[in-house]
Amino acid sequence: MTDLNHPIFARFYPRLDAASAKAGGDAHRAELLTGASGRVLEVGAGYGANFAHYPPEVTEVVAVEPEPRLRAKAGRLAGRAPVPVTVRPGVAEDLDLDDASFDVAVASLVLCSVRDPVRVLAELRRVLRPGGELRYYEHVRGRTPGKVRFQRYADVVWPFFAAGCHVSRPTDEWIARSGFTVRDERRFEFPASGGNPASPHVIGIAIRD
Repeated sequence: MTDLNHPIFARFYPRLDAASAKAGGDAHRAELLTGASGRVLEVGAGYGANFAHYPPEVTEVVAVEPEPRLRAKAGRLAGRAPVPVTVRPGVAEDLDLDDASFDVAVASLVLCSVRDPVRVLAELRRVLRPGGELRYYEHVRGRTPGKVRFQRYADVVWPFFAAGCHVSRPTDEWIARSGFTVRDERRFEFPASGGNPASPHVIGIAIRD
């Protein structure tokens, strides 16, 4: 299966993300991709919000997106990207890509919504060359008991409105236990008020062991 249909989410997400970009999301995406180089795999590319931020040292981006409406939007943005971008269907749990064939893998606000994040991380590790980088920008489980409790309550309904997104996943911990060595990592609240269950975020770079 290469398509996951979320028509309502696909319609509204670009508009919601545009507001997030103005509030600081664009700066986070730029931070995520600064210094990336070589051949890059981006999973869950959405409508292509990261494409404009790839630096010229990137020789190629293969962008995988399972939602057909978002994939179509990404295809249009790919033509305006500063580096070569190919958009293709696929699910991150089962990548039709060769072992050790990428220098960088990018997971940006996607590990919260995949069906099996541990399997996705194993696939990303498989397609990265030894010493390759996993660059991740995700919202993650909070650090206080009150926040975690709030997130667990939110996860009862949140995935139904946000294309399977779960706000309470300890994604940063899973990365560190999945054959990667975390090199750089920054945790922060976005939005800063913290009243959103998805506000705990992390940006990081992990190296494939």
